[in-house]
Amino acid sequence: MWYHRSMQSKATTVSQYLAELPEDRREVLQAIRAVILQNLPKGYEEGMQYGGIAYYVPHSVYPPGYHCDPSQPLPFAGLASQKNYMTISMMCVYTDPKHETWFRSAWTKTGKKLDMGKSCVRFKKLDDVPLEVIGQAIKRVPAKKFIEYYESVIKPAGKRPGTASPRKGNAKSAAAKPARKSKTTRSTKTTSKIARKRKA
Repeated sequence: MWYHRSMQSKATTVSQYLAELPEDRREVLQAIRAVILQNLPKGYEEGMQYGGIAYYVPHSVYPPGYHCDPSQPLPFAGLASQKNYMTISMMCVYTDPKHETWFRSAWTKTGKKLDMGKSCVRFKKLDDVPLEVIGQAIKRVPAKKFIEYYESVIKPAGKRPGTASPRKGNAKSAAAKPARKSKTTRSTKTTSKIARKRKA
């Protein structure tokens, strides 16, 4: 998954989540949150998702939702406090190689070290994060553009995310599977082999 699943909070609002944090971490995440909100394009919303602060495309804008769990809105970015560090998760970087290349280059040019997985940037203090790069990364991806990136990466050929897969009993699926040999056929062959050995 693109998001970090550990240390999930049970908070139901962003305010509640921030209030639970130690003061030093709360100040860091509030500063990054302010930059994200200042640059967040129209079509995204802020809320809680997967135990952290999230920025996502709501179902009202993108009804299919997240393909891994259609009951969830489509994730775009997130902030979280983990055991040993804090994280910024950015699905817009995960789904678009060109945007990822720009993001890594822009971050490196600031002289700050980038500790990043597929989409999750890890840091321990505010000085580790070039806020201007975070703001630009968020602002560069309007919701419509993000949905296009997402669908081009996620959906199988000709299928929209959130649509059901063919049932196992589907005639095409059954036709595609090689027929299993019956037990009777296998038993007959075994008996024939034994008979030939005895004759020999």
